[in-house]
Amino acid sequence: MDILNSLLAGFATAATPLNLMWAFVGCVIGTAVGVLPGIGPAVAVAMLLPITTKVDPTASLIFFAGIYYGAMYGGSTTSILLNTPGESGSMVTAMEGNKMAKSGRAGAALATAAIGSFVAGTIATVVVSFFAPLVANYAVRLGPPEYFLLMVLAFTTVSAVLGKSTLRGMAALFAGLALGLVGIDQISGQARYTGGVPELMDGLEVVLIAVGLFAVGEALYHVLYEGRVQETQNRMSKVHMTKQEWRRSWPAWLRATFIGIPFGTIPAGGSEIPTFLSYATEKKLSAHKNEFGTTGAIEGVAGPEAANNAAITATLIPLLTLGIPTSNTTAIMLGAFQNYGIQPGPQLFDRNAALVWALIASMFIGNLMLLILNLPLVGLWVKLLRIPKAYLYAGILIFATLGVYGMRQSAFDLVLLYVIGLLGVLMRRYDFPTAPVVVGMILGPLAEAQMRNALSIGEGKWTVFIDRPVSIVLLSIVITVLVLPRLGKHWAARRMAALQG
Repeated sequence: MDILNSLLAGFATAATPLNLMWAFVGCVIGTAVGVLPGIGPAVAVAMLLPITTKVDPTASLIFFAGIYYGAMYGGSTTSILLNTPGESGSMVTAMEGNKMAKSGRAGAALATAAIGSFVAGTIATVVVSFFAPLVANYAVRLGPPEYFLLMVLAFTTVSAVLGKSTLRGMAALFAGLALGLVGIDQISGQARYTGGVPELMDGLEVVLIAVGLFAVGEALYHVLYEGRVQETQNRMSKVHMTKQEWRRSWPAWLRATFIGIPFGTIPAGGSEIPTFLSYATEKKLSAHKNEFGTTGAIEGVAGPEAANNAAITATLIPLLTLGIPTSNTTAIMLGAFQNYGIQPGPQLFDRNAALVWALIASMFIGNLMLLILNLPLVGLWVKLLRIPKAYLYAGILIFATLGVYGMRQSAFDLVLLYVIGLLGVLMRRYDFPTAPVVVGMILGPLAEAQMRNALSIGEGKWTVFIDRPVSIVLLSIVITVLVLPRLGKHWAARRMAALQG
């Protein structure tokens, strides 16, 4: 009953005209970002992070959440019409969706993607509403040793999962940890790694680093390495589904939702695995197997798109309750929370209950807004594909520059922004994930403080980290996250070699 009362209070906050406006603007920007190939929600949220200095925390986080799940809706449009997934989670949607578009059924593919996203997003939000407080109630009992290991788990997760190489992920993480050390030591009060530069005494701004790595780095990378890309667009058809397509879609939506949610809630989750699992499930269960890979099977669009949105919505559970981001965008949102002096984690539901419940309630509202935006107005979103890329990336650089300069009116910040942007280009060029840098910067100083507190409790003995059952469980999960992907690749390689032999 307490959860229902809290959720109703959240709706009362989220339904104020100002917060509804921010939710709507976030959904519109998110859909546009999803439609435009090459610009993901992480870039958009990073570019707009400077608004946190001017806007109320609740409105700001509702806005960023709208961009996040709005981009997942919009991503299906380019996957289906252009065979160009804007996000990795939309790759599987493109496999059957583009074939449906080529056979003149683009409208049905877009309809099942939009409605499936709504169904999955709504069910996943219900799960977030009831499951997140339970996780928070249990996690609030943790002490400094468990908090430290929880942050180590966050480091391990983003480094091992958000990239193709664990070694590159770890290198990016240590770069972030190093950047987090710049400034005044929290305990001793000594300046560290400032090089005598007064602007670095307060440490590096998370917003500046995030904007530089994601927005500026992404824009410069596209300009330098991708050049002009010729895209061929499939013809649009009326956005609707026949009775048979409805019958084939709704079981896929429900199955995919319950495949996607668990992968969003676990620290080593993400949306790529559940979308592939959903596709494989639908292909196995479908009575129309001949359509897969030929004319396009609607189940192959309905399932993966629902799994994608369910997983994306469920990623808010580890972010809000444990402070663990499991995607690029949640890593940036972690920075937005911290910019307001709010630390996501076990105590968030106690200290900032009104904000959290308003954010969760806004997700129900946002899903409805996105359904309305994506079905009748899909023709309008398709017109965005005509915007020349040169103007698009020039606009990103202008917004990023003005936003960072507006924070402190510092020329030093602008120089640092573009230095970090060039670092982002190099990281993208050589396949280094950027999210671990931001996570290392944000959680590094907190992890350092918790480690010192834990060692004080243990009188300097490192065994304090294995004295409690929860600590041992967390250490086991860390080892599993590091080892399991390698074992999986090894087994897959052996299986492939056995099949070829």
